[in-house]
Amino acid sequence: MKASTTRWNLSIPTEADRLVRVFLARMGMRKGDLSNFVAAACRAEVLRRTVAEVQGRNASLTADEAMRLAEEAVANARATRP
Repeated sequence: MKASTTRWNLSIPTEADRLVRVFLARMGMRKGDLSNFVAAACRAEVLRRTVAEVQGRNASLTADEAMRLAEEAVANARATRP
């Protein structure tokens, strides 16, 4: 089953376009792989920013406090699992 897609119209600086296309060509990828590359890059950047946000929010916790909160979250998730 093919995942649904959405079409984006983006303006990309010429240098960034060239950089990505040369990289894809070196990796043996074709023009059609550009969409997959952009989607993976978007997922990676969202994850990176989410991790940075969580780390910033929890910077004041001690290691023991962080571990206790993580253990509570895991226990709650397991308790509410169907």
